Amino acid sequence: MRTPTAVSSRTWFITGAGRGLGRAFALAALDRGDQVVAAARTVTRQDFDDRYGDRLLVLPLDVTDRDAVFAAVNTAVEHFGRLDIVVNNAGNMSSGMIEEFTEAEARAQLEVNLFGAMWVCQAVLPHLRGQGSGHIVQISSIAALGGFPSTGMYSASKFALEGMSEALAMEAAPFGVKLSIVQPGGYWTDLYTAMTATSPLEEYGPLRAELEKQWAEGSIDSEPRLAAEALLKLVDSEDPPLRLLLGSMVYDLAFDISRRRMRTWAAWEQVSRAAEHAVPAPETAG
Repeated sequence: MRTPTAVSSRTWFITGAGRGLGRAFALAALDRGDQVVAAARTVTRQDFDDRYGDRLLVLPLDVTDRDAVFAAVNTAVEHFGRLDIVVNNAGNMSSGMIEEFTEAEARAQLEVNLFGAMWVCQAVLPHLRGQGSGHIVQISSIAALGGFPSTGMYSASKFALEGMSEALAMEAAPFGVKLSIVQPGGYWTDLYTAMTATSPLEEYGPLRAELEKQWAEGSIDSEPRLAAEALLKLVDSEDPPLRLLLGSMVYDLAFDISRRRMRTWAAWEQVSRAAEHAVPAPETAG
């Protein structure tokens, strides 16, 4: 990992900056002397220390409103003159078995976690392309490593975010714009306390009881400050990775899931290869 010897002041645009990881990212950037646009559904200037002065711009923003996103980005550029680091952190979580989701609940999960990030990317790209630089950071999740019972739609939103982001990284690279996907593990935020839930079907009662038993054993979550410190190292790197895992648990899980997938692919290699054999294009009727 190569990092520059000195980092000049930069301007950040951070969504979901009113709480949790987003707030930690904003504070870390401000405390190092950078300028920050803190955008969130519910955020006010009073949520931050007065000492940041005019280096902080607070913007109320619902990322599911595409027009509002474009307006907020334009306001940010007009205010600070440029954007250097864009952090798509806004997100929510809806818990429930796949069968239990209503159409509205399923779409709502994608509206924030996928489309909200997409609207921000679309809004900032003309500015980043124009200046020939910039770094977009997509805050994904451990849930993008695999689907788990009761978090299927959340995983779906993060899988989709990462698929979109992989393509975007290649599309933006020729213009000098970098993109990184950050996959955090557990942190002490209000993601779980603020999550919504489906109406439970009694058929899934035994599975829910088993999941609750597993959760009761507990996991030790970390301070958001540690994620913020890692993010600073990421954006300071001259050669940032496409993906960055945050936390020992998510690091080990990523390797475990990858190894299991590779073993399965290898076990079914003969079937996979037999399913492909080049033939001439079929003739079409005249």
